[in-house]
Amino acid sequence: MKLPASAVKSPEVRAKEKWLGYLIGPAGALLLNAVLATYLNVYYTDVLNLTPLWSGLFLTIFPIVSKVIDAITNVIMGQIIDRTKTKEGKARPWLLLSAVLVPVTGILLFTVPEGSDTLKALWVMISYNLFYSFAYTIFNMSHNLMVPLSTRDGTARGGLSVFNQIATIMMSGILVALVFPMVIMPAIGVDKSKWITLMSVLSILALPLTLLEYFFTKERVTEESSDITEAALSFGQQLKLLFTDKYMVLMYVYFLIYTIGVTLKNLGLVYYCNYVLGTYNDGITQMLVSVIGGIPMGIGIFAVWPLAKKFGKRNVTLVGFLLYAVGSLICWLFPRSMVIVLIGQFIKNIGGLPCAYVFMALFADCLDHLEWKTDKRIDGAAMSIYNIIAVAMVGIMTGVFNWMLAKAGYIAPSLDAAGNTVAAAQPAAVYSVIIFAFLGLEVFTGLILVVVLKFLDVEKNLPAEQAEIKARKETK
Repeated sequence: MKLPASAVKSPEVRAKEKWLGYLIGPAGALLLNAVLATYLNVYYTDVLNLTPLWSGLFLTIFPIVSKVIDAITNVIMGQIIDRTKTKEGKARPWLLLSAVLVPVTGILLFTVPEGSDTLKALWVMISYNLFYSFAYTIFNMSHNLMVPLSTRDGTARGGLSVFNQIATIMMSGILVALVFPMVIMPAIGVDKSKWITLMSVLSILALPLTLLEYFFTKERVTEESSDITEAALSFGQQLKLLFTDKYMVLMYVYFLIYTIGVTLKNLGLVYYCNYVLGTYNDGITQMLVSVIGGIPMGIGIFAVWPLAKKFGKRNVTLVGFLLYAVGSLICWLFPRSMVIVLIGQFIKNIGGLPCAYVFMALFADCLDHLEWKTDKRIDGAAMSIYNIIAVAMVGIMTGVFNWMLAKAGYIAPSLDAAGNTVAAAQPAAVYSVIIFAFLGLEVFTGLILVVVLKFLDVEKNLPAEQAEIKARKETK
């Protein structure tokens, strides 16, 4: 089947590609995912009231089991991408399929039918895996490979990485952090029908925007090898190449530690603002914590890449995580003080800027180093391991967080006779769980990441390695 051609024809990255392919295009699916990352667990605990189900075991075990399935599908998808050969690339074609699958499965997540607890549990498990283990895996794998496969030009690649991250920051840092807690959440409360309407609109929005990403991206790195036939490596051989390379291992360790901390923080955000720092859906606390604390993300658009070019991506990221740990510690010491928490969040997010904006460019550098070392390009397998870490940690940390809430005695809110949401006072143990999840853990993960990054010096020989790769391609 002939695929629609890319609208990008230039051999160099230009403005239209940045704005439409990397900023606006991914925004729909990223917005949906950002909302789910913050509020899907709230929907399960507060709207569907699933925390007590099977003595707290359902919301503990189901996310972990689901992410095992998700990890398997990521491996499969990585192999499929590495074996896909079309004129439109190996990853981009899958964006077309995900453009349809993501909206459909996103709606199914929330249309849980009324009935027995068993029926609800089955629907939740099936819809969750249809979205995360199938539809979003296809989108996320292909989307994340766009920066590494777009170009070998370090400056252009860094610019695309920044634009790509701006899309994420716009969705999670502006809409989800500002509009949702101030306007949307107070309006919908725990009314299931309103949740379904809202999430259906967000899901459908992903369709036209994902198509935009498909048409305004281009796999220049893949095109370099389009006329070169190479024997396909088995997954075991690919794993051996990946895990015998120092820099790829360090990147995976780095991403693992970071994901553990940020996942538990994201899970704890709404609960922390509802029960520790503010009141339930008060419309202001979560906005202040997310937006004022997240102002550095906007500043970072202009500051991070010039600093990374001057001092190196690894170096600015390392220094950033020192600030990240300090900011987290300030918040953890004074978790109920709005002023101090906002100051700590501001410092912390300044420290998180380099990681947010240049991570994928650094990951692409490691892929280029691996290609120089092995003369093999295994982007799909490399990205599948990256995504396995992401999805596995989300499942594990969600299960851990829900287990801690259940054991601490979390009490879900309810609707009164007038249809207003009524939040219960929580036991002291619940407050401790929420504070550690949102504030405490990242003190430790920030310091560990400083140590890991000390050894990640892949940039030092990269220009010479890229030049050698180019010479090999020309010889072939």
